[in-house]
Amino acid sequence: MTDNQASEAFLGQRVRVLRASKGWTLDQASKSTGLARSTLSKIENGQMSPTYDALIKLAAGLGIELAELFAPQPKPAGAGRLSVSRNGTGQPHLTAQYEHVMLCPELSNKDMVPFKTRVVARDFGDFEDWSRHDGEEFVYVLKGKVRLYTEFYEPVELAEGDSWYIDSRMGHRVITLSKAEAEVLWMSTTNPRTTPNLPAR
Repeated sequence: MTDNQASEAFLGQRVRVLRASKGWTLDQASKSTGLARSTLSKIENGQMSPTYDALIKLAAGLGIELAELFAPQPKPAGAGRLSVSRNGTGQPHLTAQYEHVMLCPELSNKDMVPFKTRVVARDFGDFEDWSRHDGEEFVYVLKGKVRLYTEFYEPVELAEGDSWYIDSRMGHRVITLSKAEAEVLWMSTTNPRTTPNLPAR
């Protein structure tokens, strides 16, 4: 079994267990998550790797944190938490455009979700649609060169050491411009941006 197949099988089993724990049919889960019944069936049977946007919808619809899709028994939130991901470790999640490795996956209730990502998409048309979801994200280019496309700005090319920060609700997608796939550190929040309460003057 390849790493991709193992990742899909693990995620599919987790989604099936979580759905069953709620006593939901696929149709009920589809209504709650906003994902098509056929898509959920493929995920549960390890026949596809959902995009990050789909993972966000899955977690929200199931009423869990994103990390809980990958960690069967997440550690409870609390003060003084620590998680270490050694080089070459993490929870892989592969898609047609990106090869993600979730770092520190055993911690739940995180304000941000860290990934080390290999960008394998090479053309704007490699994506079916824009990626967009609640939250914000910061990306730092570790190796190679990439092009960032967004809905409201001209494409931007970024090389090793460059970075960007965006509102994730704006459509976005990233391709590699390198002969080999580029690698980035991807930090994403899953909560919508809120305006802090300002003290009264």
